[in-house]
Amino acid sequence: MSDARQLLGIKGGSETTNIWKLRLQLMKPITWIPLLWGVICGAAASGHFKWNFYYVLASFACMVMSGPMLTGYTQTINDYFDREIDAINEPNRPIPSGAISLLQVKLQILLLLIAGLAIAYGLDIWAQHKTPTLFFLALGGSFVSYIYSAPPLKLKQNGWLGNYALGASYIALPWWAGQALFGQLTWTTSLLTLAYSLSGLGIAVINDFKSVEGDKELGLQSLPVVFGIKNASRISAAMINIFQLAMVLVLILIGQKFASVILILLIIPQITFQDMWLLRDPLEFDVKYQASAQPFLILGMLVTALAIGHSSLIT
Repeated sequence: MSDARQLLGIKGGSETTNIWKLRLQLMKPITWIPLLWGVICGAAASGHFKWNFYYVLASFACMVMSGPMLTGYTQTINDYFDREIDAINEPNRPIPSGAISLLQVKLQILLLLIAGLAIAYGLDIWAQHKTPTLFFLALGGSFVSYIYSAPPLKLKQNGWLGNYALGASYIALPWWAGQALFGQLTWTTSLLTLAYSLSGLGIAVINDFKSVEGDKELGLQSLPVVFGIKNASRISAAMINIFQLAMVLVLILIGQKFASVILILLIIPQITFQDMWLLRDPLEFDVKYQASAQPFLILGMLVTALAIGHSSLIT
């Protein structure tokens, strides 16, 4: 079990000297899942996805770009700039433990970025885009990832701004990529997904609980540091719930009432698990909460995306 945690990039995994396992650990495969799902949601929201070989292959390539390549880049560069914090919070991580050299980490960052941008440009060619939309989305997302982790901006030093940047990267960007690949990305859906990303802000707060001690020592203003563990868990739950409920209202307004009912039914178990795990002891139960509640969150995203794809008022 600890070996699996190590490969997925989850805290508490075992240590290894295998260079490829170390590289995979830096890329944190567990974090790819929301991005892969976001691409599916974007494809559904486009209203133009077709179940044929070429469309499925293009969607798979978009998932590889969003997950292993660019999220892998994001996670690796975050570990590179967080090596001092990780030396306090997770000293067995590949970089602070000395298991992998900084030169190898830098090469990994560069190769993942180039590969992600190359796939994005190739998808633009396949989709016959006059403007390389996916390339610009990948480039913009990569830039946000850089300033999130790297000084002097280091957005993660500000709990609100950093967590929103993270939430938007996990929800809005892959959605936009999937929708632009198979259809037309509109301002309306862009703004809706940015609003939906405020739910992602709530999810991002959960990732800060494991780093409280290191954040305090190095002066990072994460929400658990600023507001305390209990209050931060309440903020997290409120952000997750409020902006999903806002999407319920949007679905009602665009005439997708059945989808709005399904979304409400998916929010109820999330609130239940918040009471069981998140609000009770987020330090102890953060992984259990995410494992139990997030499937309902991402299913709700898909329901919303399908409803948008079938609504003439938005598309």
